[in-house]
Amino acid sequence: MTILAETRAADTLQDDFQKVRALTAALATPLSDADASGQSMPDASPAKWHLAHTTWFLETFLLAGRSGYRLFDDRFGFLFNSYYESVGPRLRRDRRGMLTRPSLDDVLAFRAHVDAAMVRHWQDFDTPARALVTLAINHEQQHQELLLTDILDLFAANPLEPALFPHPGQTAVARPGGWTRHAGGICRIGHDGAGFAFDCEGPAHDVLLRPFALADTLVTNADWIAFIDAGGYRDPRLWLSDGWAWVQRDGIAAPLRWQQGPDGWSSFTLSGRRAVDPAAPVTHLSFYEADAFASWAGARLPTEAEWEVAAAGADPAAGVQLNRAGPVAPVGSASLFGDCWQWTASAFLPYPGFRAVDGAVGEYNGKFMNGQMVLKGASCATPRGSSRASVRNFFTPAQRWQFTGLRLAKDI
Repeated sequence: MTILAETRAADTLQDDFQKVRALTAALATPLSDADASGQSMPDASPAKWHLAHTTWFLETFLLAGRSGYRLFDDRFGFLFNSYYESVGPRLRRDRRGMLTRPSLDDVLAFRAHVDAAMVRHWQDFDTPARALVTLAINHEQQHQELLLTDILDLFAANPLEPALFPHPGQTAVARPGGWTRHAGGICRIGHDGAGFAFDCEGPAHDVLLRPFALADTLVTNADWIAFIDAGGYRDPRLWLSDGWAWVQRDGIAAPLRWQQGPDGWSSFTLSGRRAVDPAAPVTHLSFYEADAFASWAGARLPTEAEWEVAAAGADPAAGVQLNRAGPVAPVGSASLFGDCWQWTASAFLPYPGFRAVDGAVGEYNGKFMNGQMVLKGASCATPRGSSRASVRNFFTPAQRWQFTGLRLAKDI
């Protein structure tokens, strides 16, 4: 991860930092110690771990070694390091759910200890340190989204199907479909160097695109039900070989957490089990499902370059995104951003000229450029203001516990 530029004044940066830290704590407020300790699968982490890891990040990269700073607990480095090999050994990811201790109260005390130290040392932070603070803010915003999606997966595994938040009370509005044409040609993609970006977003470079069109709306639940009713999950001609093997092996027949009952389809949400809203964007899809649907619809997935070119000039803070600790649900918008991350046809690979930054933070993205697919946009759980057209989210093709959906593309 790289800070390409830091333009915010120190006081503005401190205010942003405190707001992000407060939002993380607020998202976890409804959780019991048991809620915060559970791990539903190896890809997910306990809420308690997210709260501690984002704090470990600050302690490790900004506070450790500073005069007068005392480590809260020297055992926490092993417990809450994620994947920074150069920092030291760590607990295996699939064992994070074994951390019944430290308690949630202990983790919150850890956060308070580090937050107080950040205030004490704030005036000591030079320009490189302030760049690391910006990195820490963006890092924590990523974990805010993961915290919500991991809680969703955990609560879905509970037979009681508890709700984290009340239902937002909104229903989606059906939007007319359409296509926006793009001329293609030689186009510039990647981060332009103004403000913060993760290292994988650059360098900016030129790509050659053929003329294409991008759908004006996300694929909806009604669209997906039509795909199911048409036998989409039973037709091997629509599926990539690995995708068809996944469907057969795991018995996939609908998006994650969908159930069909006498009254139709329902899905499990952060507000408990709810009837599927036909007009809302479909979410919790794998890349394999998105690609199969596009084939069935006579279209295709956009490349990440096409999506980014189409998003030029769009407001990345528009659409349905996370504003506060409260109801979270995709309800649809006219924006390219928000509601759900959108699968693309592009593999997560380095851009021409990519180089990981020096030091431990250089392990952030480059080491994962293998076997992953790129998603663009933002979701209803993405903190508003943290996305950009150049952001490259990435997951392996079968993963679908995030708010992942799709927007169609076609050749002209």
